[in-house]
Amino acid sequence: MSVSTAAAAQTICAPLPVLGRDVTVPLVTGGEVSYAALDYAASAPALQRVWDDVAAYAPYYGSVHRGAGYLSQLSTDLFENARRTVAEFLDCRPDDQLVFTRSTTDSLNLLAAALPADCQVFVFETEHHASLLPWKDARVTYLDAPRTPRQAVATLESALAGRTASGQEGHGPALVCVTGASNVTGELWPVRELAAAAHAHGARIVLDAAQLAPHHPVSVRDLDVDWVAFSGHKLYAPFGSGVLAGRADWLRAAEPYLAGGGASRKVTRRQDGGVDVEWHESAARHEAGSPNVIGAYSIASACKALTEAGFDALVAREQYLVEKVRTGLAEVPEVRILSLFGDDAPRVGVISFVVDGWNSSHFAAALSAEYGIGVRDGLFCAHPLVRTLLGSDPQSQGECGAPEAAPGEKSLNAIRVSFGAGTPDEHVDRFVAAVRELVTVGAKWTYRTEDGRCVPAV
Repeated sequence: MSVSTAAAAQTICAPLPVLGRDVTVPLVTGGEVSYAALDYAASAPALQRVWDDVAAYAPYYGSVHRGAGYLSQLSTDLFENARRTVAEFLDCRPDDQLVFTRSTTDSLNLLAAALPADCQVFVFETEHHASLLPWKDARVTYLDAPRTPRQAVATLESALAGRTASGQEGHGPALVCVTGASNVTGELWPVRELAAAAHAHGARIVLDAAQLAPHHPVSVRDLDVDWVAFSGHKLYAPFGSGVLAGRADWLRAAEPYLAGGGASRKVTRRQDGGVDVEWHESAARHEAGSPNVIGAYSIASACKALTEAGFDALVAREQYLVEKVRTGLAEVPEVRILSLFGDDAPRVGVISFVVDGWNSSHFAAALSAEYGIGVRDGLFCAHPLVRTLLGSDPQSQGECGAPEAAPGEKSLNAIRVSFGAGTPDEHVDRFVAAVRELVTVGAKWTYRTEDGRCVPAV
């Protein structure tokens, strides 16, 4: 990015106001400092706009789809309007269904439960566990990590062509699951091209947009994906809600994800003592129980806020921050940035790296305790990918975020810094300066392992 472009990015789009921007935290070396939240890839701070909208609604909270009273009717309208707002944000097709869930993980497990019989699933080993693991009841083909976007498409085409050649295409459905942006490297995946390859071979495709939707516009129609899943807590609406949106036919044909009130249209007793159930065919089929109206409303509020801010400006400013971090880390020879597709690959504000001579957990602990900077360390719930990037057997076992290796296993973990629409320049500048100082001078404090974590010694 040129100097003029960087200046334009700062001028066009200041950081969006988020909760926690004025929080101070203590340092082990004494004093306090404003907290630099640089773990957006795990949970982004709530937008102030979202918090204000939810607070304004809270006094009017009522049961959804359950009551004739004013507050119940208002809450029902709010819930269904939120569904329409999010569908517009995703540019869904007219016949698509949008189901509110608890998270991306919940959304993909819902879709996994709705797969037709004998469905074959194709998934890259590079996926987050949320999209790598739910397919246990299907025939799963795991694809090796590609090293370029073109190789990703070629790998998928080869796998799908093998299915076609063996005559499987006419004997069962197939689904491809792919991320939009890696939660480890931040790199953008060629979603449109992968969707074209899937459809050319009679397969459908679901997009894990957990790391893409907060940073880039996501159009179901333009990308030509069959489903998209994402989480509210990564979209500046951290209230335990998520979304699955896309083709309605598999969802309508499947048994309800949860059986209970709201999913059922009619329940009658049979003469033999049992019950007959007629289930809804709408999204309510998979939204049993009292829905999380505040979670749905918070996602819709975040969608509106991001749309009104303008993704062009948000993307420009984020790329300015990405380049600032990457340039700063590149000036420290001991730092190695992890990447699948190379330095020139387009990416969002997610960067993982290792530091020679440091355990990543120790380094992350020092950033927090001595500089008030919150990052993530570990394997980021993407064990096969991180182990591939670090040069270990991708089938080795490990525990999310734990710095300690299993007996007889190498200790492998990395550091991840991530940011977004609410990140001020000062947080990024402080992070780059802290990395440089830790590598050059070393930690000012001593640390020990406690319950699998590296913590300051007291």
